[in-house]
Amino acid sequence: MVTAFLASYTKLLVNNPEDISIEVVSIDEGFDEITIFVNSEDVGKLIGKEGRMINAIKTVISGCKAKGGKNYRVNVKTSNQ
Repeated sequence: MVTAFLASYTKLLVNNPEDISIEVVSIDEGFDEITIFVNSEDVGKLIGKEGRMINAIKTVISGCKAKGGKNYRVNVKTSNQ
């Protein structure tokens, strides 16, 4: 659910949506780490001015905790393009 949302939403924000990929690593039962891989040209768009865009994404993701009971950490990294 979370990965599908992130994939569709981040593709709307960037110029190179085909370069978006998402990796989820389960740290333990109640904690997942989500890494969004994006083209180096689009990192600024995804993070936003003063980190506002990525903070908004993190806020929406934290709302998923109420339904699924998991905590999430969201990272943005450049893909190897």
